[in-house]
Amino acid sequence: MYDAIVIGARCGGASTAMLLARKGHRVLLVDRAVFPSDIPHGHLIHRGGPARLASWGLLHRVIATGCPAITAMSSDVGEFSLAADDLAVDSVPIAVGPRRMALDRVLVDAAVEAGVELRAGFSVESLTLDGDRVTGIRGGDRRTGTSVTERATLTIGADGRNSHVARTVSAPEYEQEASLTCWYFSYWSDVPGDALELHDRHGRVIFGFPTNDGLFAVFVAWPISELSVVRSDIERQFLAALDGVPPLGRRVRAGRRADRFYGATDLRNFLRKPFGPGWALVGDAGCHKDPYLALGITDAFRDAELLSNAVYEGLSGSRDLDDALAVYERRRNEATMPDYRMNIERARFTPISATERRLRSALHGNAEATRQFFLTIEALAPREVFFGPENMGRLMASVAQPV
Repeated sequence: MYDAIVIGARCGGASTAMLLARKGHRVLLVDRAVFPSDIPHGHLIHRGGPARLASWGLLHRVIATGCPAITAMSSDVGEFSLAADDLAVDSVPIAVGPRRMALDRVLVDAAVEAGVELRAGFSVESLTLDGDRVTGIRGGDRRTGTSVTERATLTIGADGRNSHVARTVSAPEYEQEASLTCWYFSYWSDVPGDALELHDRHGRVIFGFPTNDGLFAVFVAWPISELSVVRSDIERQFLAALDGVPPLGRRVRAGRRADRFYGATDLRNFLRKPFGPGWALVGDAGCHKDPYLALGITDAFRDAELLSNAVYEGLSGSRDLDDALAVYERRRNEATMPDYRMNIERARFTPISATERRLRSALHGNAEATRQFFLTIEALAPREVFFGPENMGRLMASVAQPV
């Protein structure tokens, strides 16, 4: 009998399992994959994600895989680009972009080191139930065909946006929004660039960053209405989008594509109720959103902490487990909802507001203020300082009000 069974050993699942084991719980972690294993998903970690990895003692391991720390950033919404470097606090960079084969292996290894029992190559056939309460899983080794039943106080679905756990328990969804964008991405060698680059121009969103093996990752998004056109000639449409940012287009064209194109087109936005009798959800299983703000991994780390803290409270007896999980949902929603809704607006290619345009104008040419702005939006400096009335008043005073 386990305290928790976690289904899915990627970002949300391996992190949750590791944190629960570090709190002394008996945890079984299962996944269909055998690690190391790559998946064609986005892999930028920012907005406080590197700081969380550092607090877990894992940031140095991620960087040691050959993934460079990102300490420079540029943001371009068409009028001009804002750029800054030296974006690190206490040796924590604003971002890292490890390939998933490297990142997931670090997380799984850390979970095992914490005492988690890992069964890789394990396929979950079904959940076991006692009435409406989930009591565990039935499944087996995909390689041998053996089948077993395992029981746990709590079964946690970290099994992605199409979560089998969520379907089985009919987890309610809310804040739903259909797919708004389609994304394609690949990797280039011999492309100079050590910054996180963001471009939102001509109805396209592009971001690029350095990753493992000296490669430069480039992601491009189009409105979902253009999917059929993009699919008709992915490479041509991809490079045409890069040519809309001439300096980036020239750099990428001068390099060599080192991998195939990968796509992501089923990007429905939703939150799910993340708990019920004997079950919980974490990561994309509980909240899935468009990649525009690249928050998937960062939010999975955050929610792994929130969920593991709630489970610890419930299983240690300091709070009723259902009450603790209700607090988990509330805290998750409080933390994610502002970004979730902003992300949907940006994924609709909504132009930036007049206030944001004025702020960018105030920052243009002010290197230190731009640096502080990036540190703040990347969660390495307190928001109340940069966005406080005194600082904002001083910045905005330098920009004429629109007539």
